[in-house]
Amino acid sequence: MPALERIRPVNGAPCWVSLLAGDLRAAQSFYADVMGWEFVASTTLGSNFCVAIAHGRPVAGMGCCSPATSAPAVWTPYFAVDDIDETADRIRERGATLAVGPVKLGVGRAAIAADRDGAVFGFWEGTTLAWSVGQGSAPARLDLQTRHAFEAAIFYAEVFGWAEPPGGCTVDYAQDHVRVKLEERTVATLRGGGIETAADPRIRPRWIVDFRVEDSARAAAVAVDAGGESSMVPARDGPSKDAYIIRDPDGALFTVSGP
Repeated sequence: MPALERIRPVNGAPCWVSLLAGDLRAAQSFYADVMGWEFVASTTLGSNFCVAIAHGRPVAGMGCCSPATSAPAVWTPYFAVDDIDETADRIRERGATLAVGPVKLGVGRAAIAADRDGAVFGFWEGTTLAWSVGQGSAPARLDLQTRHAFEAAIFYAEVFGWAEPPGGCTVDYAQDHVRVKLEERTVATLRGGGIETAADPRIRPRWIVDFRVEDSARAAAVAVDAGGESSMVPARDGPSKDAYIIRDPDGALFTVSGP
């Protein structure tokens, strides 16, 4: 396989998604069955990380968390930043939680945080693989399910500099949601309705990573056979009428939707 292209992503834009798994080999087996992905070892992050590949293009990253950390398995979106230390300060100043880092990781620096409603996200300083939400093999959609979409938009806009300077991400406020755009293309959507105290993790505030598949019902059925769980996304909330929430055997949630 040829070397995967690396680029300098736009500041503030989603630049990657990654799964933190308890057992990397087991996770690879599950996602190979459900999503048809192949995996290549990371050339920069070490043996505990790999890159998922679909049709020869990068889809997402996978890493193995240390059992000592007791970190939950979770799909995490990463946003590109020019200065990771400054971004970390902005997050703390606005009452959110900086959970990990910033730390040196391969060719860049990474950090993970939780916003004020508890949704987990990461941010990255450095080059990334050529990848963009909604294009090619990358996730089709990236949605924030949060308590209040407009309050969340203000938080993230201040942290990531959305809307300034020119050339970066812009924010489009709709009636009940907020769209984040890059060159007029939606790269993230913020929606209200998340309940912080909900017992069901599917309705708590979180970033939702949605992958496009040929047959979402089949992918959901295979996920159950492989030890996961699945449920249909309500039509009013889903990217399509045949979207499913899947929970992998480690408990990480993601969404699949049809063409």
